[in-house]
Amino acid sequence: MRRLSGLSAIFLACVALSACGFGGGRDRAERPSRETTSSVVRPASPVPSTNIVAGDVQPAPPQEALAWAGPPPEPQAFMPAERAAGMPVPSERPIAMLAPDNPAIETAPQGGRARIYSHRFRDAKPINFGKRSPRKLAVHGVDVSRWQGDIDWVKLRTQGANFAYIKATDGGDHLDPMFKKNWRRAQAAGLKRGAYHFFYWCRTAGEQADWFIRNVPREPDALPPVIDVEWNGESSCKRRPSPERVREKMQVFMDKLERHYGQRPIIYTAPDFYRDNLKGAFPNHPFWLRSVAAHPSKVYPGRKWLFWQYSGSGLSHGVDGRIDLNVFNGGEEDWHNWVAARSS
Repeated sequence: MRRLSGLSAIFLACVALSACGFGGGRDRAERPSRETTSSVVRPASPVPSTNIVAGDVQPAPPQEALAWAGPPPEPQAFMPAERAAGMPVPSERPIAMLAPDNPAIETAPQGGRARIYSHRFRDAKPINFGKRSPRKLAVHGVDVSRWQGDIDWVKLRTQGANFAYIKATDGGDHLDPMFKKNWRRAQAAGLKRGAYHFFYWCRTAGEQADWFIRNVPREPDALPPVIDVEWNGESSCKRRPSPERVREKMQVFMDKLERHYGQRPIIYTAPDFYRDNLKGAFPNHPFWLRSVAAHPSKVYPGRKWLFWQYSGSGLSHGVDGRIDLNVFNGGEEDWHNWVAARSS
């Protein structure tokens, strides 16, 4: 029995030494690999190595499933990328792959002519203009401000809005909060668009021109800028300058805009202001006239006009509430020629 016990001790000692050798090999084999893939970001500091002791080894957690399905990707899928591990993939498709919201909208080819959409507006307070109805003119449009809210410009265009004048600024320090959004979206929907400024009689003309220029981009496809001059009983400015002073201030403002934008500004006005200040004045400037009860020739006798605002109570798909309706003084060919001359 003693002899067998000695042999057993020698055998057990050999087994123990062999096990120690295996343990050292496993410690070297399980150190972290230096290989990475595009989904793993190597930490900035080296990973500390730790001796692994038998009994402390924990089962490896299950490997996270890959984000794609199907056969393994080709090697180029593992090219280095800047994206950090776990970064979510945007749910939106690339812009280039987006389909248009309304395939019926036709945009003009480069250097071409945009389609003219026929008048489909309604009116909450329709007026019978007789034989000189604005409906007989081909090119209709709208003017808008913050009060029209969030506009569906695609629907508005298909209703007959071929152009839009968008409220930009008041006085020398107010920007319409919807201007930038309306400016971008009107263009995206294919409308010709321009910006207008509401003139404030208690600020200098130079200040107001600078404010408009600061906020309205100079773009080759934009319509001429507009100065909106009228008496506003709701304004905090109750000043009514003399006709000479009114025209002087307007001239300063318009000259500054014309130098900057390279287009002569359009004058928008209403019957009472025109009667008090503008009859016979500015013969070389285009006019946009408000006349919601009769043809402009009756309200502004002898005055040539470019645009006619014929309704302040228009109704249209794409806009909640009422909207101002306007028309261009000419046919489709006249319109295309006028627009081409502006952008040349």
